[in-house]
Amino acid sequence: MSQSWYTLIIVIVAVVAYTLARYYRQKKILKSLTEEEFKAGYRKAQLIDVREPNEFANGHILGARNIPLSQLKMRLKEIRTDKPVYLYCQNGTRTGRAAEMLYKNGCRDLYQLKGGFKNWTGKIKSGK
Repeated sequence: MSQSWYTLIIVIVAVVAYTLARYYRQKKILKSLTEEEFKAGYRKAQLIDVREPNEFANGHILGARNIPLSQLKMRLKEIRTDKPVYLYCQNGTRTGRAAEMLYKNGCRDLYQLKGGFKNWTGKIKSGK
């Protein structure tokens, strides 16, 4: 085997290891809730939609604040660390990255809507 094959294998193993480590870290700091569990607690928490403004305008959970993942780092001061944070995005992928940022900022009570907004059947507010 040539040197380039060894390098490629090492890169692939590193990427897989990083991805798995990140997945398990997110699972540890972020609790996934069914829609029923989410509905039971989000009114007593900070409800944050991490989708982009155009997605939010097309429809969002009633009472949610829009703090897009792309702006979250700059807007961390808007989120209280002493209250639970309920997060959602379109399908559940961006909330993991948002949770990592919030956890580093001192938030410990983090929840996400399992399956994201696309599976939400509760009340929504739409700008249209």
